[in-house]
Amino acid sequence: MYAQQFFRALALPSAIGLAALLSACGGGGGASAGSGTLQVSLTDAPSCGFDQVNVTVSKVRVHQSATATETDSGWQDITLNPARKINLLTLTNGVLQDLGKTTLPAGHYTQVRLVLAPNSSTAPVANSVVAEGSTTEIALVTPSAVQTGIKLNHEFDVAADAQVDLVLDFDACKSIVSRGNGSYSLKPVISVIPQITSGGISGFLPAGLTKPVVSAQQNGVVVKSTTPDTSGSFNLSPLPASSTGYVVVITADGRTTAAITGVPVTTGTTTPVSTSTAPITLATSAMRTISGIATPTTAQATVRSTQTYASGGPKVEVAFKAADLTSGAYAMSVPVAAPLLGKFGTLPITLAADASLAGKYVLEASATGFATQTFNADVGTADVTKDFALVP
Repeated sequence: MYAQQFFRALALPSAIGLAALLSACGGGGGASAGSGTLQVSLTDAPSCGFDQVNVTVSKVRVHQSATATETDSGWQDITLNPARKINLLTLTNGVLQDLGKTTLPAGHYTQVRLVLAPNSSTAPVANSVVAEGSTTEIALVTPSAVQTGIKLNHEFDVAADAQVDLVLDFDACKSIVSRGNGSYSLKPVISVIPQITSGGISGFLPAGLTKPVVSAQQNGVVVKSTTPDTSGSFNLSPLPASSTGYVVVITADGRTTAAITGVPVTTGTTTPVSTSTAPITLATSAMRTISGIATPTTAQATVRSTQTYASGGPKVEVAFKAADLTSGAYAMSVPVAAPLLGKFGTLPITLAADASLAGKYVLEASATGFATQTFNADVGTADVTKDFALVP
């Protein structure tokens, strides 16, 4: 796949991976003898409604004390000189950008901060978006933490004479939030995946689908998502290895949803769920809109549409939207037709419609520090409007 303010909540392996990632970025007092090597790459999930999502990484800082402030001594920095501006949308569908290697004395570390370059009044803009079909670069409003570093408190150990290969996986779609009047805020949603314990899922969709998205989910939570290339080929990697497997969920405008359960991921291997000669096909479907207002706006709520298949089938996320930071408004498009469900096995995988779910969704509105609210929405005959008043 959440941390609503800056990062979606990380699974334990990701937290350990992030710690290890930054562990190699500098040195720390009191470290044991020897040092380790870190190889870092960057990848991204698809973005909603943008041709570019740019972030500029300036510095990574690590410290052995979880309570150290940005002015305390003992910080060890890795500085990108010059700061590197990266269009995250060039890194979808399994593409990785190498960020290089670094070393850090072996030992125990407890704090990591990621520092982004601030936007200035003069070009070029450090952190920005370009809307679909536009050429105008819009500066992102960034949190104050870009100056002192986005703080991540995770304890980690660096082993001597070993290399750690990690991938920072941004979710650009969930990291960009509308502020109204054509402006946007950056609220980074990121996970960290250690490649040594990861694999992947690959497959094909028919070429020419409108806004297709493929995601790997567990318990209704998106772990990773991507978009296929122009041929319909997709690659969800890296993914943490999982003995219980993933649910692969496929959505596209004007098509029903499909889900494939029990897709295994083994370290160092890629599991195919379809082939170029037998791509996963989605039935056509009318689309309807679920919209409303989530308040208070200071909660910075997110709303998602989920479905839970019959007979003990999986819960999946079909659509997601962060409420506008100024108005609290949200809107998402969902299919009316019955979703398809299949079980991983011999290819091609057979998909069958779950008629009980045609047009039926459960909305979940949530925000950090507020109780999650749910609502049963039926778009079978009309669009649905639902407002949420969140309560701490």
